[in-house]
Amino acid sequence: MKTTKSYTVDQAQARMERYCSMEDRCHKQVEEKLRQMNMIPQAVDHILYHLITNGYLNEERFARTYARSKFNQKKWGKNRIIRELKMREISKFNIDAALSEIDDNKYHEVFDSLSRKRLAQIKNEPNKYKKRKKLADYLLYRGWPGDWVYEKTKELIP
Repeated sequence: MKTTKSYTVDQAQARMERYCSMEDRCHKQVEEKLRQMNMIPQAVDHILYHLITNGYLNEERFARTYARSKFNQKKWGKNRIIRELKMREISKFNIDAALSEIDDNKYHEVFDSLSRKRLAQIKNEPNKYKKRKKLADYLLYRGWPGDWVYEKTKELIP
C-alpha cells in the first residue's frame, strides 16, 4: 500500500516558490505539479494567485525565455516553438511576444547553417531524391517553414 505525502497550503506554496525560482515555469506545469501533490482545486487556485502576484509565475516571461533558448540552443524554427508553446497552453498574445525575441537576420543565418550542416551529415545516400527527403524531414521536424525547406533542399541538392 502506497501512502502519499500530504501538504498544507503553506508548505505547498513554499515548495512551488522554490520550484518556480529555479527556472521560469508556465501555469500548466505548476498546476500539474500541484495536482501531483494532491492539492484541492481551491488550494491550487490560491497558490497560483500567490505565485503570479509575487512574480514567481509570469507566462510572458516564460514564453520569451522558452523561445529564445530553444532557438539559440536547439536551433528550432518558429513553427516548432509555436507548437510547443501551444501544448503548454500559452496565449496567442504571449506566443507573439515570444517570437519577437528572435531576430529575423539571425533566423535566416541559423536556417542556412543548420541546413548545410545537416546535409554534410547525410553522406552515404547516393539517391538525390532520398537525400532531399532526409534533409527536408529533418528541417520540418525542427519547425522551419515548409517553403524555405523545399527551396533550400533544391538549392543544396540540384
